[in-house]
Amino acid sequence: MGKGLKNLHWVVFITLGCMLMIRCTDDAPVIPKSASSEGAENTESTPISAPAFNGDSAYAYVANQVEFGPRVPNSDSHVACGDWLAAELTRHGAEVIEQPGRVRAFDGTVLEIRNIIGQYRPENPERIMLFAHWDTRPFADKDTIRIREPIDGANDGASGVGVLLEIARILGQDTTLDVGIDIMFFDAEDYGAPEWAKPNVNSALTWCLGSQFWANQPHRIGYRAKYGILLDMVGAENAVFNKEGTSMAYAPSLVRKIWSSAAYLGYQNFFQTNVTPETIDDNLFISEFAGIPSANIVHYQVEVIPMGYGPFHHTHADNLEIISKTTLEAVGNTVLHVVWND
Repeated sequence: MGKGLKNLHWVVFITLGCMLMIRCTDDAPVIPKSASSEGAENTESTPISAPAFNGDSAYAYVANQVEFGPRVPNSDSHVACGDWLAAELTRHGAEVIEQPGRVRAFDGTVLEIRNIIGQYRPENPERIMLFAHWDTRPFADKDTIRIREPIDGANDGASGVGVLLEIARILGQDTTLDVGIDIMFFDAEDYGAPEWAKPNVNSALTWCLGSQFWANQPHRIGYRAKYGILLDMVGAENAVFNKEGTSMAYAPSLVRKIWSSAAYLGYQNFFQTNVTPETIDDNLFISEFAGIPSANIVHYQVEVIPMGYGPFHHTHADNLEIISKTTLEAVGNTVLHVVWND
């Protein structure tokens, strides 16, 4: 992940035509299932306790992905890791759907992509999307060495997937949650045009190719979800998650719900309250094209210039050494709290 910072709405509309823009406009407060009935006054509700998230397990899932090597589309490592991801979701009780496709990268390369979806309680029409990208950057374009070589992507790619695999493990063991959950691993998110390819391409639409593909032809006809939560770069030590601008444009009430859950759990040091510029990430295309209001939990510090994704972003320093079990746990517990109190 690592897209330009600008107002994105006009880019999307002009390039892809008149598509309905749906934003989350429900600003109602978050009321857990255990809340008292309508008409009660001055009664505080008690949030439902979600199962505990295991940071050690999530870290192991991150390490497993990194062991495959860079997961760049059209590579053997990409195929092998995709097989493993589908098998893990199946092992944890999900009904797995794979969505293969072909997309064209910024340089004309045809990419064989593969979106991987794990469905829990597929019979339930009330659904929540939890998603991340599983591919890695094909070049280290923000590094000073080996710029044309792919990166490990321990944080940028593997961390979000690692958290969701641990959530999948928990969902596979749980018998109490009613809502349907779809865990989605989108491909080719990080194949966006590097600086050396500009201004020869419209760089905004060269990112997030897998989620664009899915948004235009979902795995199920007529698929709907109440909302989606994207996890992108959620594993670095001392990570900072501010309120991402595109999420605030499309899903402000969901952002408030996530951040209030994090505060309730004591994770204010991670989930801070600045609003960042709008960025190009998978949640943009899920919100804009699929009409599912989605929020992005993404490492971004507004005081870091020019882009606050961390010094390891799109470099070979994005390896397992920067991953923190504590950060993974903070994100995982927050997402579980949101889902359990939906």
